[in-house]
Amino acid sequence: MPVTIDLRQAIIHKVHGQSEAELREMIEGSVDGPEAALPGLGAVFEMMWKDLDHAKQDALVSMLHRHLEKITPGSITS
Repeated sequence: MPVTIDLRQAIIHKVHGQSEAELREMIEGSVDGPEAALPGLGAVFEMMWKDLDHAKQDALVSMLHRHLEKITPGSITS
């Protein structure tokens, strides 16, 4: 019988036990990297988000909002 785990579990399994340097390398290698890396960044972000108090979450949302105000989204192609 095959073992199935969800995407979050697979990502946590992949990064569990990595050093801080290895985690940084994974993050930096994923930012502006292939779209396949985005679910991993999302799962890592989710872990960090859950650990932040409300004030830090607000600060992060404000930072994101400021960044989004400065950019113009590219066109969506079909």
